[in-house]
Amino acid sequence: MLAIVAPGQGAQTPGFLAPWVEDPDFKSHLEELSSAAETDLLVHGTVSDAETIRDTAVAQPLLVASALATYTKLTDGLTNGTVGVLAGHSVGEIAAAAAAGVLTQQSAMILVRERGRGMAEAAAITPTSMTAVVGGDAAEVLAAIEAIGATPANNNGSGQIVAAGTVEQLAKLAENAPRRARLIPLSVAGAFHTVHMAPAVERLATLTQSMDPQEPTLPLLSNADGAVVTSGAEYLQRLVGQVANPVRWDLCMATMAELGVTGLLELTPAGTLTGIARRNLKGVELFNLNTPDQLDEARAFCQNHAS
Repeated sequence: MLAIVAPGQGAQTPGFLAPWVEDPDFKSHLEELSSAAETDLLVHGTVSDAETIRDTAVAQPLLVASALATYTKLTDGLTNGTVGVLAGHSVGEIAAAAAAGVLTQQSAMILVRERGRGMAEAAAITPTSMTAVVGGDAAEVLAAIEAIGATPANNNGSGQIVAAGTVEQLAKLAENAPRRARLIPLSVAGAFHTVHMAPAVERLATLTQSMDPQEPTLPLLSNADGAVVTSGAEYLQRLVGQVANPVRWDLCMATMAELGVTGLLELTPAGTLTGIARRNLKGVELFNLNTPDQLDEARAFCQNHAS
């Protein structure tokens, strides 16, 4: 079975879409998504510097657009029934929702536009951030995060839990790091998936009242608990609530294993989720789709793992 996954914030790097926009169709598609996002994603994906694309209001639409545009190019050459399951990490869930037909691509870009803006505004209220805790005993890591009043905002399975909280809380964590753990500050501008994002949840709840979600055409996993969600309305509701709740990517991977996933392809910018899968989904073949010259190879990979 084939799983296709969309990465979350922090995966972006300067110029990562430069090779893709040499394709006129891809460039036109990106411009359409830019219009819905009210952001020049062509510029941000090709020439904007690291600090510019670190901005939550820029990074989130950029990542969703890149996932949707590369998914479209990839699947244009695939037969129906090839993809077995879809999932996204954090903001990547919006791309997965559109790929599964729950939202139109335009609606997805409107949703991520307001998500990014709302989370950026919420992050500006109090200085907050996120730190990846790599290694160490999971129980000890969780205890250390709880002791300083922070939140385990991302549980990415064996070897990586992301702590989120105020700058002061994360400084305390750095001073008292769990045994055998390495701390890596992340390139994000706030404590996402924590109570600090409550104002953004209210904003999105209001926005989504006017949206008309459809039932997913493919199995779609939720970051809340790793469940396969078959209701479009429920998935949209979960997308809203997930902004202020932890991402359980560990449970998403557990569901993939239960479903019998044999191949996992990560959409552009790829590498983060396949890296996590390498440690947690033993025996699953992995593919990083990062440049258009990989498309033929990527399609062959998908066909080899078709359900």
